[in-house]
Amino acid sequence: MTDTLLPADLADVESPLAQGGFAFLHAPTTHALLAPYGLADWDGFAASWNRLGLDRYMADGGRYRRRRHATYTVAADGIERKKHQPHYQSRDYNELNGGIERWFRPVEAAIGTHPALIAVLRLMRRLVTDLTPPDRRPDAWHVEIHQFRIEARAEEPGEPTPEGLHRDGVDWVLVLMVQRENVASGETTIHDLHRRPVGHFTLTEPLDAALVDDNRVYHGVTAVRPLDPARPAWRDVLVVTFRHQ
Repeated sequence: MTDTLLPADLADVESPLAQGGFAFLHAPTTHALLAPYGLADWDGFAASWNRLGLDRYMADGGRYRRRRHATYTVAADGIERKKHQPHYQSRDYNELNGGIERWFRPVEAAIGTHPALIAVLRLMRRLVTDLTPPDRRPDAWHVEIHQFRIEARAEEPGEPTPEGLHRDGVDWVLVLMVQRENVASGETTIHDLHRRPVGHFTLTEPLDAALVDDNRVYHGVTAVRPLDPARPAWRDVLVVTFRHQ
């Protein structure tokens, strides 16, 4: 499928990203942007978050995070999933959990080629290609996707970003809300490179989205707590990062 988005649609996203280094998209906007790229079967895609594995690398001792992980090469001529590999961040970017190779369960094969995910990758490639100066624009991007479920209990709040305010050591970051169930808070905060606050918002509806220029801003998310401690509570998001190969 060729790119069919109107320039005005893209401008609504690219302008704040170019000016301030981040953008917050409400679900209807995200849906309108993804639809031309083949978004379909969102419910089936979202249901896969019920099949994640426990993250056993939490240096804070927490057992509140579940995840799966996959890597891709994304270029103008296509999207190719790479051989399963560990996720690695240096301690420069993740003082809590960085400095080691972390092996997570791979994203399920059917989810790795799901039309909802492919639509996200194709839209992101278009956006980041537009926003990256030609002299720094790679022929192909290294992309990582993370399915996260943060569980919240009365005795153990869930920490979406236990490392605190941070950068990811990539070029671009997308955080896409999949589902919130019985949780309060989870506010996203954005800070400039001097760690001064420049924005805040909360992803609440499926397809609410945050886009971040990781070279220009820090981001973090406050802990989530159950609204009703007697019921299960969680926050599901898809995180997609793009960086130079």
